[in-house]
Formats: sequence, C-alpha cells, structure tokens
Amino acid sequence: MSVKTLSELQPHQKGKVVKVRGQKDLRRRLVDMGFVTGSDFQVERVAPLGDPVEIKIKGYHLMLRKEEAANVEVEVE
Repeated sequence: MSVKTLSELQPHQKGKVVKVRGQKDLRRRLVDMGFVTGSDFQVERVAPLGDPVEIKIKGYHLMLRKEEAANVEVEVE
C-alpha cells in the first residue's frame, strides 16, 4: 500500500486515513468531520478541475476543497 494525500486520489479509490496535518483550526475541523487515524473512506467523485472532492466516510458524504484534502495523508488499497 502506498501513502498519498487525499487530493491525489481518483474516484472510487478506497483507503484508510493515516494522518491529518494542517493548522490547528483546520485539523480540528477535519477530525470533527470523521478524518480520524484508521478511518476507512472512499472517494466518490472529483470535479473536472479537481476542486471539490466528494468523499464517503463513516456513512457520510463530504465535499472538501483540494487544498483541504491535501492535509489528509491516506493509505490507498
């Protein structure tokens, strides 16, 4: 398995959250949304220009901007 950032993934790729980076406020917001180490997720869709990215995590569908998604390190299956 390889470690990448969430912003680098393509639609329908699955993986696990490895680490959440970024400033304190952004990191807290991402953790509150469910991006906790070990959480499983799937990339549902990516907009044509790459922004935003739709992710399904813990049964929820979330939309993240590309720069927000770049702060989440993931392990891809």
